[in-house]
Amino acid sequence: MNHDLLRAEIVRHPYPLLFATVSGAHLYGFPSPDSDYDLRGAHVLPVDESIGLLPRQDTVQVEGMRGSIELDIVTHDILKFFVMLLKRNGYVLEQLYSPLIVQTNPWHDELKHIARGCITRNHSYHYLGFAQTQWTLFSKEDSPRIKPLLYVYRVLLTGIHLMRTGLVEANLVTLNDEYRLPYVAELVQQKVTGAEKSTLQMPEVDFHHGEYQRLAAELSTAASESSLPEAPNCQEMLNDLLVRVRRSA
Repeated sequence: MNHDLLRAEIVRHPYPLLFATVSGAHLYGFPSPDSDYDLRGAHVLPVDESIGLLPRQDTVQVEGMRGSIELDIVTHDILKFFVMLLKRNGYVLEQLYSPLIVQTNPWHDELKHIARGCITRNHSYHYLGFAQTQWTLFSKEDSPRIKPLLYVYRVLLTGIHLMRTGLVEANLVTLNDEYRLPYVAELVQQKVTGAEKSTLQMPEVDFHHGEYQRLAAELSTAASESSLPEAPNCQEMLNDLLVRVRRSA
């Protein structure tokens, strides 16, 4: 990763950041040489903006080129981010627990600890829905691309692992060390050595459709058997952290 480039973007951000991490293909373990950088995080609005009547920047989004590198930056104010954590939103969990950290502080560590109580068995619906969207995208293409197919496998294995362990793991290569799908390593190799929009060399769509259905059923079963709670139990702790961070801003 280009750490200097990413840190420079943090310096340019208009608000202080609770944390900033890298998501997308770099987090998932299959970046192509021309993959963009997806920088994600939570920012802290000053008190006068957060409680005033004037429009506030709950979300800051920047897209653009930095030389030959494409950047996609999205951060949410901590109130919005915390509310999203209380919903079955796998995206924010993956951003929060991403090991590709660009900006951190003790608040970030505390939030990661609190957010364990935000993980529920209903997060399975996020991963099932995301997989269905990616499968539809993959299956409708005349020249099926590797990227949406890898997303199908990544999100299903992430969901299965979350339901079984309560831990967020978004890296497909790491997941496949445990779940051992024999075709994943070849797909990842094709993606990381090719262009972002690489197509399958041998698009065995029927085979992958069967695997998609099998893993989706496995995720549903893992959710029904999971020891995770039905609803989050972290609301009071998130509220306390929100108030303390706001007061320190």
